[in-house]
This record gives sequence, structure tokens and C-alpha cells, in this order.
Amino acid sequence: MADHDDHEDFKPASTPGYKPTAAKSADEYAKLDAEDESLARWKASLGIVPGAGGDTSKPKVTVLTLELDSETLPPGKKIAFNLSDTQRLADTKKHPIIIKEDVDYNVRITFKVNHSIISGVRYIQVVKRTGVKVDRMEQMLGSYGPQAEAYIKNFDTDRSPSGMLARSGTYNVRSRVVDDDGEVYADWEWSFKLAKEWEKD
Repeated sequence: MADHDDHEDFKPASTPGYKPTAAKSADEYAKLDAEDESLARWKASLGIVPGAGGDTSKPKVTVLTLELDSETLPPGKKIAFNLSDTQRLADTKKHPIIIKEDVDYNVRITFKVNHSIISGVRYIQVVKRTGVKVDRMEQMLGSYGPQAEAYIKNFDTDRSPSGMLARSGTYNVRSRVVDDDGEVYADWEWSFKLAKEWEKD
């Protein structure tokens, strides 16, 4: 049953009437309608140019960091995960991240597109406490072409829960970056607790 629930939780929302097109490489997109000058300029602005295919030995997408930012954070304090640091992520199960209750915050994700064109990419997050789902967030990241620099996407502002009940227990989060075709680019778990104040470093 849990596996079925997880599958449904992480199924991207569908847009009525939208059907993903067959995947093409960056080179294939670059060569499409090559004689259309304005289209060529637009594609170039997305990094879609002949030879922009990138290193196909790497995954299409590499998610680098997930960061939580709030104007209420103490000066110099930063809450960020480096997704290559699997030990740090695993450590949050024993030592959850502390998030202050009842504050506005933003989530920011940094990722690289190594090759191919990716479309309809979104971040999905499911939050559970004592095994019961308490929240699900889905944020569209968009469509991108490969480039050397990382992309940064800031999510909409959200507000952390508050109250004694919200502060009790640990929240376990599963985060996933997935596209319209259901291809999973990143999948990781982490934990947090709500408190009256931010944790001091």
C-alpha cells in the first residue's frame, strides 16, 4: 500500500490537453528549422546550438543544492544541502534541521543540465510525520537546454506551521526532481523539526 501511495504522491500533475513530445537531443533541436533566423536566435538564447549536446556519460540533470532562505534567519546562518554529501543528508534523520515556526521562507534549487533538452521539470516534496502525509508541494522548474553554468530556481514564498502540535515530532521529507515523462533526476530524503527559534550555529 505504501509503495502505491508513494507512486501517487510523486506523480507529476498533468496539464489538460498537454502531451509531452518525443525526446530529442540538443543537437537535433538545434538543427530543427535551422533556416528560421528568429527561431535560431531564440534557441541560441537557451543554449540550443549545434554541438551543445554536452557529455552524455553524465546524467541529463545533476541537482547540486537545495537551500532554505528566510529574512528571519540570524546573520550569517545558511540552511543548504549539497546533494553530493549523502552523509550530511543521512545525518538529518538523527539531527533534524531546525526551522523556526510561523515565518516566511523560500526554497531555492540549483541544478545543471549536462546534455539533452529537458522539459516540464518539476520539484515534488512529500512531508510525513509518524508515517502520515501532512504536506505535498509541487513546484514547476521549467524546460532547459544544456549549459556550463548551473541554473537557479527560486520557489514561491511559503510559511512554516506554528503551534505546540506543529512543534512536536520530526518531519520526514522525500524530495524528487522529475520531468513530464516521469524520468527521475534526483530523489533524496531529509528531516526537520519546527522550533520557536532558529538553531544557532
